[in-house]
Amino acid sequence: MREGPSTRIAALVFMTTLAACSSIKPDSRDASATYGIGTPLNETTIAAWNIDIAPDGRGLPAGSGDVATGARVFATKCAACHGARGEGGLGDPLVGGLGTLSGAKPKRTVGSYWPYATTLFDYIRRAMPYNAPESLSADEVYAVSAFLLNQNGIVPADTRLDAASLPRVAMPNRDGFVPDPRPGQL
Repeated sequence: MREGPSTRIAALVFMTTLAACSSIKPDSRDASATYGIGTPLNETTIAAWNIDIAPDGRGLPAGSGDVATGARVFATKCAACHGARGEGGLGDPLVGGLGTLSGAKPKRTVGSYWPYATTLFDYIRRAMPYNAPESLSADEVYAVSAFLLNQNGIVPADTRLDAASLPRVAMPNRDGFVPDPRPGQL
């Protein structure tokens, strides 16, 4: 196959560009420049964001809540999106679905999918209600968690949850997840 003049010109332009770029040296004056972006964080600011809850309950705050209180909080702050009993609406359904995960249309709900009740607490605390995340008190989050666990048949109607009892709740899908064998896992 013969090379035409346009191929040679393209190769020459490429080689010239490559040679020109290799001679560019970074300006050492920019290495220590500050651009006025960001703010150093103090321990108080970090502590306000450090609200994660481990599956074993580490990080759970003081407080408690029961199913009846949870029903009232849910009605005022959650039902607009999730339905009166958590059956779904604008937001995902939160109840039902037990036994559907291996089917063609799995229904991932609090009762069918979530492996730890502490994860439910953590998610509600951080992300709900959708229009005002992190606005619920610890007592309200415990109460809504108790209500949803009751709606899914996991805890009885007289349940009161707190930092000691929430991690002990046995979720139906506790063993439904495969451990991550990679190093560095939690």
